[in-house]
Amino acid sequence: MKKVTKAVFPVAGLGTRFLPATKANPKEMLPIVDKPLIQYAVEEAIAAGITELVFITGRTKRSITDHFDKAYELETELEKHGKLERLEVVRNIIPEGVTCIYIRQAEPLGLGHAVLCAKPVIGDQPFVVILPDDLIDDGSRGVTNQLVDKFHQENNSVIAVENVPREDTSKYGIVETSVTADKSLFKINSIVEKPNPDESPSTLGVVGRYVLSPEIFYCLEDTARGAGNEIQLTDAISLLLGKESVYAYEFEGTRYDCGSKIGYMQASVEYALKDKDIKEEFKSYLEKLN
Repeated sequence: MKKVTKAVFPVAGLGTRFLPATKANPKEMLPIVDKPLIQYAVEEAIAAGITELVFITGRTKRSITDHFDKAYELETELEKHGKLERLEVVRNIIPEGVTCIYIRQAEPLGLGHAVLCAKPVIGDQPFVVILPDDLIDDGSRGVTNQLVDKFHQENNSVIAVENVPREDTSKYGIVETSVTADKSLFKINSIVEKPNPDESPSTLGVVGRYVLSPEIFYCLEDTARGAGNEIQLTDAISLLLGKESVYAYEFEGTRYDCGSKIGYMQASVEYALKDKDIKEEFKSYLEKLN
């Protein structure tokens, strides 16, 4: 079995729900306390043993590249002024032995197309897909680590799911499943993109974490444009089901939909309440609001 060492981050989206903040700044660079969303996603991947980070970017996403690059002028200034703790933070954003690769998505043709752009780098290896909009708090373990464990257990693709309110099924890819001996793992029988609540086969919604076999690339190449005139990853997974088993994993942890304003604000508050530098002062502030 091949080890999972590569992760794809589709970060070419325009982030229109956060305009005007995202007019010139990528939504993935919006901070939760003192770190941008994309850094939380990268740290989660590295904690799962990922050593190659593949960013599928757009033309307005240069600040993502800059964030993970060396910043010689900043490091020099921090060192000169004796700010050594902050210097170490800046230097260790990407640890040694981890490589960043950037691929431009020339057209906004959907998540499936973004993943397909990574094929020349991924090759015949299994890989992770992480959507930074979904910030998932699972302490030090990380949800990607959970998925990789399940992938190695089953030697088949595994996607993260959570139970969502039935009235929200039209916002998610929804899976219809069979139970397995593992109470948190389900064999997927079918998957459908954003079904109407009264037609939804279940309330298990796909969230932004996948461990996929390289067979998905051939499925993506055979996938016609679907919802929104885009190549949908959900449609390609549906084709993959005809070739090999795919599993849904109900992960441990709390998910914040940071692609929405309310989810972003909830994550900001919860993470501030855990930040060692400000948690007590921030908690006191919140108590005064009541």
